[in-house]
Amino acid sequence: MKNNGRNRRRVAIIGTRGYPNYYGGFETAVRFIAPALADQGWDVTVYGRKGGSDLTRGVPDPRITVREVLGIESKALSTLTYGLTASLDAAARGFDVALVMNVANGFWIPFLRMARIPVLVNVDGLEWERDKWGRAARAVFRLGARCTARFANELVADAVAIGEHWQAQFRRKSVFIPYGGVERDSLEAPLGLKAGNYVLLVARFVEENTVGEFFQAARALAQEHRVVIVGSSGYGGVLDAAAERLDREFDNVVWLGHVADDDLLHSLWQNAGVYFHGHSVGGTNPALVQAMLLGAPVIARDTVYNREVLADTAVSFVPPRAEEIARAIDRAMRDSPARERAGRAALSRARSNYTWELVVAAYGEALDNLMSKSPSISRSHKGGS
Repeated sequence: MKNNGRNRRRVAIIGTRGYPNYYGGFETAVRFIAPALADQGWDVTVYGRKGGSDLTRGVPDPRITVREVLGIESKALSTLTYGLTASLDAAARGFDVALVMNVANGFWIPFLRMARIPVLVNVDGLEWERDKWGRAARAVFRLGARCTARFANELVADAVAIGEHWQAQFRRKSVFIPYGGVERDSLEAPLGLKAGNYVLLVARFVEENTVGEFFQAARALAQEHRVVIVGSSGYGGVLDAAAERLDREFDNVVWLGHVADDDLLHSLWQNAGVYFHGHSVGGTNPALVQAMLLGAPVIARDTVYNREVLADTAVSFVPPRAEEIARAIDRAMRDSPARERAGRAALSRARSNYTWELVVAAYGEALDNLMSKSPSISRSHKGGS
């Protein structure tokens, strides 16, 4: 183990937009992981993009060093280029260990390894299976995954099912560390809504999140129930236009677009009659575990990942068909006792498995274990272990 003459262990976190940042799951995780590692005695450096630190929501932890690097801002090249420059800079600075988010950065792990920096990679979901990426991007992600499997010292999978996939396809074992969420005291229903009296969707507008099917279901649901839609594609398109049309045509439908205010989002989850979770790819979804920790009754698309997280606490699991989504939600909205039982069960399960306290402790242990091993431990992987 090396620490370049320092007593404090030095970790570089690579692969997010910055610190603090509120964009997505990786950024949310790092907002909790970075200060927790500092609490454990680590010197923490988070790599990000120029302007990637959101300083509008309070003072960031002064113990966290933020290094902004150069890259190309585009949907296709930003992750790769920022990952390259961050990895080169980290290699030059000789950190004791690196935590890398996203398999697209697998291409650059050799630079870290040549600098004798052990690398822990959060592989997230199966990016090459996401509908939002074109053929070329999927090929890049898949090749990045192969590089990650070959060169990373250790892997983190955020779901047991994701770990099983990596074991079967890449012959690499992984440490299971999910995403977490936070509990909140009782919050009032916002925007003039009545607690327990509305259906909620929170999702990025991509087809793999069952957004189109939910919008079709919403036309039937709006005859009897309030429907609140949170999310957007971020760049317009068919689904944004469909949400705007629903909002315009139905008095019972409100589309809020992207919501960056945690207090508003948490109050929407906590007071929802039903939260519909339609995500179909990835592993443990941060939005789902956050909804559970706020006691939201969940109806989820029937996937291996959603069943793993919710177990027997969901109101129901449904196929991605509009009529069945509408039927399940309508039935749940008319059965308050069942919804209340489901919400309590989801909260109890999340408390036992999906809090940030559990997650950050697991990351600290994984990094400690990695540093305790020889940097040469993974030279024998060569694509398998």
